[in-house]
Amino acid sequence: MANELNNFSDIIAHCKEYGYIFPSSEIYDGLSAVYDYGQNGAQLKKNIRDYWWKSMTQLHDNIVGIDAAIFMHPLTWKASGHVDNFSDPMIDNKDSKKRYRVDHLIESHAEKLALEGRKEEEFALLKAMDELLAKDDFDGLKKLIDENEITCSISETSNWTDIRQFNLMFDTQLGSVSGESDKIYLRPETAQGIFVNFLNVQKTGRMKIPFGIAQTGKAFRNEIVARQFIFRMREFEQMEMQFFVRPGTEMQWYEYWKAERLKWHQSLGLPAEKLRYHDHTKLAHYANAAVDIEFEFPFGFKELEGIHSRTDFDLKSHQELSKKKLQYYDNDLNEEGKPYGNYIPYVVETSVGLDRLFLTIISMAYAEEKWIKEDGTEDSRVVLRIPPKIAPYKLAILPLVKKDGLPDIARELLHECEQSFYTFYEEKDSIGKRYRRMDAIGTPFCVTIDHQTKEDNTATVRDRDSMKQQRILLTEVKDFIVNKITG
Repeated sequence: MANELNNFSDIIAHCKEYGYIFPSSEIYDGLSAVYDYGQNGAQLKKNIRDYWWKSMTQLHDNIVGIDAAIFMHPLTWKASGHVDNFSDPMIDNKDSKKRYRVDHLIESHAEKLALEGRKEEEFALLKAMDELLAKDDFDGLKKLIDENEITCSISETSNWTDIRQFNLMFDTQLGSVSGESDKIYLRPETAQGIFVNFLNVQKTGRMKIPFGIAQTGKAFRNEIVARQFIFRMREFEQMEMQFFVRPGTEMQWYEYWKAERLKWHQSLGLPAEKLRYHDHTKLAHYANAAVDIEFEFPFGFKELEGIHSRTDFDLKSHQELSKKKLQYYDNDLNEEGKPYGNYIPYVVETSVGLDRLFLTIISMAYAEEKWIKEDGTEDSRVVLRIPPKIAPYKLAILPLVKKDGLPDIARELLHECEQSFYTFYEEKDSIGKRYRRMDAIGTPFCVTIDHQTKEDNTATVRDRDSMKQQRILLTEVKDFIVNKITG
């Protein structure tokens, strides 16, 4: 675990050094748990988002996408239960005045036990925590913290307050005059934008049950203990799909999407042994079944995506509060010998954090490699083995020298390729240093234009992962790369 955490620190530093992620407002000493995506990070993030969007909408004839506004009528969050139920148990240390989310405080102590090799104690502590959280037993949780002598990281004391709930929604005022009637919220999830548009999409798209509505976008949660880099932030991006089904069929669709989403993550190159299901011991107020797909990050297995059977809670709640019918008229029932009827559809949700998926890809891709060359000397590199289909740049075009007409040939190839995929051009430094820089950025292929290119119109293509090289015709480079990145 210690080596993995050291590796995680290296990943964070690498992300900044190579234009993936920067601390937000860094010139003002940053803003806690808020990050900016740099030039390479923004492109990788877009590529992941596009890959999800295509797999959900383009490859499914019964799923469509929308883009709902961040600001919504405040009654939306009353109906969804967020005003009354979107809270986390918190505890304060009386000496440091630092506030902790209870599960994070206990998990941090469990991580220390693991580092000390006390695995059985770690397991027992986390098991007890899960059982107490499932029962909302705050007195029991406080007793668990006291009995295990869990201390504050700042004051190093165990002088704790009682545990109480803390609502995670950010609120603000709409308009120029502030007041209770003008209070609105930054959305804590994107799902409600889908639910309030259910009938709009169903009618205009002539959608038939079962069908889904997908959306990606920003969400905001006032996390008291945001930590672990971009794993838990106050401003983050979700990719969610709500799948509307007949009542009584929700569990078969729940199992379907549970399996489909695991296969999708594996299609990104995530190994099966790094992924697992974790069934919820405590269900949210809207769910009758819930499971997380967890990934083994450098700091342990953590939630990557949630699949929830949300029943008819959301549409029913919005129907009751808005006084607008949110029902589906199912005329297919008659073909099955059943009477026509209106009903409120049940919903199966898939929800994955884009930032967490970004961190997953980077965590899997980062590698520090050393080897002995043929002459007996040692060589090394840092490489990001990002899958070519989502890598920020697909190809780097590198003229061997900045003269003899080689840059002209290289730029001609650049203009040919850049219409089909993102291409990087560089002519500074030795070719070896440029290869290492492209490895660190994660560019899967490099093509070198050298003096032989002028003689026979061929160039050297280098594979990032194997470092093997081959010569191909310049006229074949674009198709070669397209075939590689499309699989």
